[in-house]
Amino acid sequence: MRLLRHSLVARITASLLAISAMALVSIVVTMTVASDSRGDAAAINVAGSLRMNTYQIVSALQRHEQRPGREARARVAELSERLEQRLASPELTGALPDAEDHALQRQYRLILARWGQELAPQVELATGGGGVDPDALRATLDDLVDDIDALVTLLEQNSESKIQLLSALQILFLALTAVVVVIALYDIRHNLVLPLRQLVVLAREAAHRNFGHRTRLSGNDELALLGRTFDTMAEELGDSYAELEARVSRKKAELERSNRAMQVLHDGSRALYGGGNDLCASAAPMLRRLEQLLEIGPIRLSLHDPHDDRDIPILATHSPRRPEYCRDHDCHACLLDPQPLTLQATEAGECQLLPVSVGDLMLGTLEVWYPRDVPLTDSVKRLLNALADQLATAVYLQRRIEEQQQVTLMNERTIIARELHDSLAQSLSYLKMQVARLERMQQKEAPRETQAAVFDELRTGLDSAYRQLRELLTTFRLKLEGPGLASALRQTVEEFGERLGTRVGLTVDLPPHLLNPNEEIHVLQVVRESLANVVKHANAHWAAVTVSFRAARLHVVVEDDGVGLADDSSPPMHYGLVIMRDRAETLGGRLTLQNRAGGGTRVELVFTPQTARLISQHVGADSRPATSVDPRLDAIATDRQGHRE
Repeated sequence: MRLLRHSLVARITASLLAISAMALVSIVVTMTVASDSRGDAAAINVAGSLRMNTYQIVSALQRHEQRPGREARARVAELSERLEQRLASPELTGALPDAEDHALQRQYRLILARWGQELAPQVELATGGGGVDPDALRATLDDLVDDIDALVTLLEQNSESKIQLLSALQILFLALTAVVVVIALYDIRHNLVLPLRQLVVLAREAAHRNFGHRTRLSGNDELALLGRTFDTMAEELGDSYAELEARVSRKKAELERSNRAMQVLHDGSRALYGGGNDLCASAAPMLRRLEQLLEIGPIRLSLHDPHDDRDIPILATHSPRRPEYCRDHDCHACLLDPQPLTLQATEAGECQLLPVSVGDLMLGTLEVWYPRDVPLTDSVKRLLNALADQLATAVYLQRRIEEQQQVTLMNERTIIARELHDSLAQSLSYLKMQVARLERMQQKEAPRETQAAVFDELRTGLDSAYRQLRELLTTFRLKLEGPGLASALRQTVEEFGERLGTRVGLTVDLPPHLLNPNEEIHVLQVVRESLANVVKHANAHWAAVTVSFRAARLHVVVEDDGVGLADDSSPPMHYGLVIMRDRAETLGGRLTLQNRAGGGTRVELVFTPQTARLISQHVGADSRPATSVDPRLDAIATDRQGHRE
């Protein structure tokens, strides 16, 4: 019973078993009653034939009385024997109940006694010619017929009682089956259909993200347990879904904030990389916007001084006063906060200290303060690391640019000093020697003719020095319209084209950033000296300059259609040519002068640029770092490579 109360499956199974059992019992009872009723009809027929047989005996006795004879006696004897056989036939005796006190048994024994003890002797006596009253014998036979009718009636009643019993049992089993079916349907409806409907509604609502629906099933069966489990699961799913929605909302807000912060970093990178050396004006607005977006602050940037080995505060947001290091008092980037705070006011907060470094080179530190009860998330930490890297790159590039500017300035000064030494200084030294010679001649009172020759050399030297000075001034005053050698060569050929009175051709085929400034000055001076010789000595009507880069070598060719050289060799002593050869040797190349086949002179300078030599060396050693798209990043990579080495 406890199992039936706690299990819907057990109740349905019990109902099916009960219906099956009643159907089986009904079938067995029906078969039993049917088997017991087998032969009742035959017994009734036999009993009915006994009645007919009795009438036949009465009729045979009447014919015997009318016409006595052997045939009549034989007929009466045959009918009597047939009656006895039918009384003892299995069809009749098999239909009688086994109980001795049954009415059928008593009626059957009465008929046997009446026939065997009363009628059979009288019939034999009547057929044998004895003194038997025929009317009394017929009356006795009529009584036997009445007894047979009574037996038939009892047989019929017995058979009908079996049929009625069978009908009653069928009705009973049908009623019991109906009761079991009704109970089972009621149980299925209230404990199976309705709970399943509630579960389906719960599943449908859960599919529409409505986790507030509940089945509220009571009971202890399987579906009730399943309903309570689903209710608990729906409640947990609702809580989990609400928590996930909250987390998604927080993540979405955090991503939006991160995207805005990345946009701020992107916009700030332009100011950092394009703001010159004013780090305060370029970084302070970006840091304040990041503080508003990330709900952090204040932020302080300190740079490491390698000379004094100390950290110098460079920038602090929420600053109430101008920093002591400030170099531009017209800048108010640090003083734009309407509510300035001090770093001492952040004692209740936490500080995230980030290194501002490039590779192993420590440039400074970045202090980021934030509330103690709101720790930094991983995304905010990644953004702050990106900010520190960006500031490190900006500071590093700023320092490299300043160092490059200093190196460039020193290179320019070195070039100017070399040019003055190689040209004007030598001329002045030559003039100084001539003046000393003239002083000695005057002390010795040499003839004026001898002194006149010295004066001529002095005049020639002064003219040459003045010309060289003008050449240097012209070279250093060139206004380059674009970077590199091509712009300077373009201005040079235009200048000498005006002096020559015809257009000077120019062909330049060079990769970008091939020559360093020193090489560009030497190449430009060689071209200018060659064109100056064309203007002074060649008497030419056409000139051309060709600069090309082939097989890792730079070829500079200056041609004209003038008078050419006396022979196909370079003049041994010529001041301008000496300087040009010295420049070629400085570049590690060679200078060739020769006459052209079509007339005129051809001057060719061939050398390997310094960058090509460096590339060749690095490729041979397989140690050159990959070239970045941004030259500033190339500088960082080169410096990092130097630190590793």
